[in-house]
Amino acid sequence: MQKPQIFIAKPIPSEVREYLEQHATCTFWEKETPVPRQELREHVAQVEGLLTAGGKITSELLDAAPKLRVVSTMSVGYNHFDIPAFRKRGVIGTHTPGVLNDTVADLVMAMMLTAGRRISELDRYVKDGHWQRGDNESLFGLDIHHKILGIIGMGGIGKAVAKRAKFGFDMSILYHNRHRNPEVEQEFCASYCSLDELLQQSDLIVLMTPLTEETRHLIGAQQFAKMKKTAIFINASRGQTVDEQALIQALQTKQIYAAGLDVFEQEPVDRDNPLLSMPNVITLPHIGSATETTRDQMAMLAAQNLIAALQGLTPPNLIPELRS
Repeated sequence: MQKPQIFIAKPIPSEVREYLEQHATCTFWEKETPVPRQELREHVAQVEGLLTAGGKITSELLDAAPKLRVVSTMSVGYNHFDIPAFRKRGVIGTHTPGVLNDTVADLVMAMMLTAGRRISELDRYVKDGHWQRGDNESLFGLDIHHKILGIIGMGGIGKAVAKRAKFGFDMSILYHNRHRNPEVEQEFCASYCSLDELLQQSDLIVLMTPLTEETRHLIGAQQFAKMKKTAIFINASRGQTVDEQALIQALQTKQIYAAGLDVFEQEPVDRDNPLLSMPNVITLPHIGSATETTRDQMAMLAAQNLIAALQGLTPPNLIPELRS
């Protein structure tokens, strides 16, 4: 039986490469830089499967790929997929949820602590030679332990954050989600509430929703106005879930205390973005899942999704909108 042809649009670990070569005829993109669009079109025109980690998969690209049956992304997010185009063409789409939950949750906790205790700001303060005896109150930050944490989006990562916050820092958990989750409420003593209630009551707010038309600019000027002046806002979801200009305004006017951001509306972030010059803002280069172990696991899961679909099986992580 002839093996299906696939194109792998990103360098992958050797064990993942070996796994794919057992099941398919593979063409690998070896460079760290993204595949140029025209080259991608040329490659997908010949294959039944595509393994990717980003880049728009549009109707235009799918139209150039008559044999393509499956696109598997090495990410939990799939807002780079044109879902209606996938449906129209009957192309299967998969992603890699779950495997990165703990790694992203670790980063969220790190941003909470860094923003609350002003770690980045005071690290620079010491390195620049400004530390003097008697500084005392000028170095104060905010406690994280025993605070109220509001989580918007109680998916797998939200649950991992709640676990760390509840059992590691004795925090009280509020959450807002499309649906109530009795298991979360029982396990973490979490309280379900409206978005407005969460914004008004929480000391720390973590945004962990996927990007959809409903969540685009979910947090804007009205939402920041409801937060406490001592609130710390964390976004590790997608940059477009937040009205960035409203966030800048809230920070400049001290409407909120601080922010931790792993995502931005434009990535890489513009050098002139005011967020980059604010000492009370943690700015990270979208590294939520960026550890070697987790990225290797994501690559293997994406490969397994791809091969399962090409073999006519239901892949373990079919995109929800494409489930029949």
